[in-house]
Amino acid sequence: MELEGRSVSAARLFDIRRVIGVLFVVYGVLVTLAGFFVSDEDLRKAQDININLWTGLSMLALGLLFLLWLRLSPTVPPPPRREAEEGPGPGPGPGTGPEAGAPDAR
Repeated sequence: MELEGRSVSAARLFDIRRVIGVLFVVYGVLVTLAGFFVSDEDLRKAQDININLWTGLSMLALGLLFLLWLRLSPTVPPPPRREAEEGPGPGPGPGTGPEAGAPDAR
């Protein structure tokens, strides 16, 4: 039971939406901060458009959308299997009885 709980929490932790969302938020913050400290020469090169600011804000919004999607639609793990539902496993295979490996007495 404890192992199943760990696998469920690991599945939630490594959900691809969480990974993508966190990466976009982190990079969005960094690029947005770079957009606040732009020089006039850089703006002139980009035809007076602060590309870092707009790209950073877009990345930040996309990352937050991924995290919102994860929050509104969480991963549902499959129900745990039970031994009683599975029934008995397969019986012993050939050559596993008490005389296995004994020479033939013919």
